Amino acid sequence: MRRKNEMQNVIKEYKKLVAGKKTEEAKKLIPKLQKAIDKAEKGGIIKKNNASRKKSRLLKTITIKI
Repeated sequence: MRRKNEMQNVIKEYKKLVAGKKTEEAKKLIPKLQKAIDKAEKGGIIKKNNASRKKSRLLKTITIKI
């Protein structure tokens, strides 16, 4: 549960930054975001393809919002 909560919190923070057009701060958060998703995958919280899809879609949002 800890990994899942950590992942969800980082995703929420990232989405807020992207929605608020704070792209520089969002870019700095990307490594932390990917690390949280990878750890959730490694712990068996989410599956490999789900993790890959999450990372891809989240990183795509920053390019669309710019």
